[in-house]
Amino acid sequence: MVWMKIVIDTAAGTLTEVVDNSETSVGLYTRRAFEALSRQWLRVGWSLKYYHNFSWLGLPILQLPEDLLRLQEVIYQVRPSVIVETGVFRGGSLLFHAALCQSLGDGRVIGIDREIAPADREAIHRHVLGPRITLLEGDSTTPGMVANVTRLMGSAERVLVILDSCHTKEHVARELDCYAPLVTKDSYIIATDGIMRDLADVPGGMPSWKADNPFAAAAEFALRHPEFRHEQPPWMFHDGDLSENVTYWPGAWLKRIR
Repeated sequence: MVWMKIVIDTAAGTLTEVVDNSETSVGLYTRRAFEALSRQWLRVGWSLKYYHNFSWLGLPILQLPEDLLRLQEVIYQVRPSVIVETGVFRGGSLLFHAALCQSLGDGRVIGIDREIAPADREAIHRHVLGPRITLLEGDSTTPGMVANVTRLMGSAERVLVILDSCHTKEHVARELDCYAPLVTKDSYIIATDGIMRDLADVPGGMPSWKADNPFAAAAEFALRHPEFRHEQPPWMFHDGDLSENVTYWPGAWLKRIR
């Protein structure tokens, strides 16, 4: 394990990184400093469950707000007829997708989870956005579930898929194989929470996450599937030197290009 020390000197306006007795200093108000601080902020915030403190239209949503804002940009551009999400939790993310569909005047959401608590199912059903959401209970990777999703999609013109259930490399790889064929050209399949690879040594993390994570599954999938491009979607508006998202979803985005 490589250990790092970061020294912030506000008087001198510098940020210094010390790694294995090698010292590098950059300006505090530079892209490199922002990226270094952001990496540590993400790690500390995850360990303190920062992302557990948000909701969307009344239901909990376990997402980093930065990721939701970037996802909104993509949904606005793709205008999906159907959004499929594996992993429901308490339903907040399904409401987020449905709210965007509502605001764009089209689209519906299919949510899949192994178990959906009756209270959560009822809360989603009774919500004003409930009519745009279909809930399916079971393993997302079984042939029967994939067939059911395909049937519910019907002749949807544009399909976007978000993978946010079990985050082991093996399970995400199976989900990619199952759901990537449903993604339409110029849309995306998103393997969320690749941040796990950077959390192996933080409180609450596990050493195995260094290799066993969604980022690794997405990278290997991209090598086997040239019909997908593995890259961060371009920002709609870009002013300044920054090029990297502050994100829990590094390497998540796979765009179907043909």
